[in-house]
Amino acid sequence: MNTLAQLRAGHLTGITRLDLAAGLTEFPREIFDLADSLEILNLSGNALSQLPDDLHRLGKLRILFCSDNQFTELPECLGQCAQLTMVGFKANRITTVSGAALPPLLRWLILTDNRIDQLPTELGERPYLQKLMLAGNRLAALPPSLAQCHRLELIRIAANRLTELPQWLLTLPSLTWLAYAGNPLETEADASALAATPTIAWRQLALEQSLGEGASGVIYRAQWQALNTAPETVAVKLYKGEMTSDGSPLHEMNACITAGLHPNLIPIKGRIVDHPQQQAGLVMQLIEPSYRNLAGLPSLASCSRDVYADDTRFSADIALRLARGIASVGAHLHRQGITHGDLYGHNILWNDHGDCLLGDFGAASFHATDDTPQTRALQRLEVRAFGVLLGELLDRIDTGLSPEQRAALTELQQRCCQADVLARPAFSEIESLLKG
Repeated sequence: MNTLAQLRAGHLTGITRLDLAAGLTEFPREIFDLADSLEILNLSGNALSQLPDDLHRLGKLRILFCSDNQFTELPECLGQCAQLTMVGFKANRITTVSGAALPPLLRWLILTDNRIDQLPTELGERPYLQKLMLAGNRLAALPPSLAQCHRLELIRIAANRLTELPQWLLTLPSLTWLAYAGNPLETEADASALAATPTIAWRQLALEQSLGEGASGVIYRAQWQALNTAPETVAVKLYKGEMTSDGSPLHEMNACITAGLHPNLIPIKGRIVDHPQQQAGLVMQLIEPSYRNLAGLPSLASCSRDVYADDTRFSADIALRLARGIASVGAHLHRQGITHGDLYGHNILWNDHGDCLLGDFGAASFHATDDTPQTRALQRLEVRAFGVLLGELLDRIDTGLSPEQRAALTELQQRCCQADVLARPAFSEIESLLKG
């Protein structure tokens, strides 16, 4: 984190990224002294409500973060920034987004947790738009012009006021990761599954060290001492309760419970009750330390693609076992009326034997279990996510794959990612092909 004193003293000359959180109520004009080099500007966590009209003077600016401020409208000066591709204004008070505020090269827009009830037609006139984060607003409709955004791969519209998913949305050729939970349009979670989940009293749990933290909550190692039983080492996830980029953490908890049992899911032991702050939480099986994340989160540069370590390589047997496991759990979730919404390598835990577990249901949504065109389309969007994953695995197979096997898997990968959504195979077919 940089300081205002460093900026004003001229000590930051030549930097390409500036991170400044200092209770700012006005944009420091000294930032313009960095115009020859500045590419990333992070002003999140201040008290700003305006940006200067001449912001375009930062001619190399590509990425701007202004989350957790006090903006009530998306500043129109952004539209004059010729090189700006990523804009983040999460958790402000924005009600108004005009077309003039959208830069021409816009690729990634984050407006999560605001008060927006309408988006401009011009949003669909940004041909490079790839990632669109709109969860936690007041949208009752999306601009039909978004049907032109053939590069759009990820959209988060959870926790809005949508009564239907527009048909054009489900035909977008590149759409891969969709989250829409918490809208009136969503099918309700299976009440019987939620009611049948055991409850675990908070007093029976003793938290130990933190195992990790995500947008929706914190996971701890813990001891569970149930009545008249020996202590059991478990994992406890406590949900934060606030809006995330994917949607509501409580929807995530419901999806985890409704998903049920599958060899490639982390078993749920129960739902926490009687927390002193009424915090929601789940008790889960503790995963062996031999499991680790398959990939890293997408970077600012990769946008919607996971980042793999340079030395990540698989044998054919391991890669195919991973692919079979994820296809199997994908089919299982779809039978339960759940789309995961975030089927990515970074949400998959794996070990050296090729065993894998799909986690992080923060973007999960419920859909009807009837076989309808809409249900099939929602499921085939997720199949494209599997196709992306399969391609990433194929790119990293070093040994054991014959030319014929590679050709067959490449053909399957291409079928999963083809532009015609309903022509993609279902997970049940993918399972059969991978077993053959």
